[in-house]
Amino acid sequence: MTREITTAEELRELLGTPTPRARDKERTVLHARDREWLAASPFCLVATAGVDGSCDVSPKGDPPGFTLVLDETTIAIPERPGNRRADGYRNILANPHVGLIYLIPGRTDSLRINGRARLVRDAPYFADMVVKGHRPILAVEVEIEQIFYHCAKAFLRSQLWQPETWQPDVLPSRARLVKEVEAPTENLADLERHYGPGYVTTIYT
Repeated sequence: MTREITTAEELRELLGTPTPRARDKERTVLHARDREWLAASPFCLVATAGVDGSCDVSPKGDPPGFTLVLDETTIAIPERPGNRRADGYRNILANPHVGLIYLIPGRTDSLRINGRARLVRDAPYFADMVVKGHRPILAVEVEIEQIFYHCAKAFLRSQLWQPETWQPDVLPSRARLVKEVEAPTENLADLERHYGPGYVTTIYT
């Protein structure tokens, strides 16, 4: 029989109370170590929600340090060419609350930032976000409301960074997935050429 959790009290009874360290670790201002983490991180996940509660999580990646620190409570994330769906960005226009998780390859802890975002189409700091000669399309400025480090348990349990556990070929190639799941009428050979070795040369254009 499925037993659903329906109240905060029931959830707390099941999970227990957080330790003082976990409870009190939230901050609102960037520490020097946070700045160092952002300077070393090449990847983050951006979580957003619309006013109707619909959610989106989008990956963002660039060379380490792609997220700029504008001041002690504000950061900016560049947008590069993508699929143009803009699900998360439409959410931000309706509901500015965002959640970010920053990863450093090989590290089993992570940096979490929650705050309020706005979309910026141009700013002087865009010149500092140029990669391979390309300026960002836009930037997401985030006013930090919470920042803290997250423990390593999820990464240790998943063995995410242990190469001996990696199985990249457990599923068909990206081209085959597109053919089977997203665009069955497209030619597989054309898709394989598109997602082949030359794909990496187009990621900034």
